[in-house]
Amino acid sequence: MIKVSESAIEFLAGVINEQDIDDLHLKVDVQNPGTPAADCHLGFCEAVEMDDSYDVQDLGPFNMYMAKADKDYFVDAEIDYEIQGASGQLNIKAPMLKGQSPDEDAPLFDRLSYFIDATINPMLASHGGNAALTAIEEDKAYIQFGGGCQGCGMAKQTLSQGMQSQITTAFSEINQVLDATDHESGDNPYY
Repeated sequence: MIKVSESAIEFLAGVINEQDIDDLHLKVDVQNPGTPAADCHLGFCEAVEMDDSYDVQDLGPFNMYMAKADKDYFVDAEIDYEIQGASGQLNIKAPMLKGQSPDEDAPLFDRLSYFIDATINPMLASHGGNAALTAIEEDKAYIQFGGGCQGCGMAKQTLSQGMQSQITTAFSEINQVLDATDHESGDNPYY
């Protein structure tokens, strides 16, 4: 569970009441968990919208729903509301949110996967796409594109002119990056 200060509960209860919607609560989840691009999102929800993929935390005037899949990223997390001069600021601290990059002695697959998530995927996300490492064989890394990159006519250029140079520069063990994507089955590619 997330530690929520009394000042944060009071502030958030006021914001919820301003919405004038019965049975309104909050949910918290993570985008890009375990990577340097991780971001915490706190938003409104109605209890009837929530399913058993969320844990419920009763905070008194409202409930806070946390995605069970994100539970490990909220270990030691805190939400606080701090008054600063004439205004205040809601602060969410989640030390495990961004995860930890693998050690230098971690397997190459783990280090390269983390690098792709942390460095390459934030750039691909601007086009609605992503990439994942599927295999490493000898000095070759195999990448699978997803989202808007799957089926995109620019995927080959993205791989050869952007990703390959970034990966081979960061990982001397890799000399070639190959596309393992079935671009024929892509849904909604970016044009």
